[in-house]
Amino acid sequence: MTRTVFCRKYQKDMDGMERPPFPGPKGQDLYEHISRQAWQDWLAHQTMLINEKRLNMMDMQSRKLLQEEMDKFFAGEDVTKIEGYVPPSEK
Repeated sequence: MTRTVFCRKYQKDMDGMERPPFPGPKGQDLYEHISRQAWQDWLAHQTMLINEKRLNMMDMQSRKLLQEEMDKFFAGEDVTKIEGYVPPSEK
């Protein structure tokens, strides 16, 4: 059964996620206010950031940067762009 949420990112009712993306209050907040599509879009952006900036997820600074970027992404703020990055689908 698909549930609907008012997506904070896209500002409209959309299909919600099946479960919180991770445990704790932050995961629950995302589950209640972020659509499945917005979460998929974030995962693609996150992957690009990790790869292009060569982030080490064992490093706390890299994890902090990614958390800050995720907060900006879902708040509709400007996120980090990688100069010269071409998504795989456009190559």
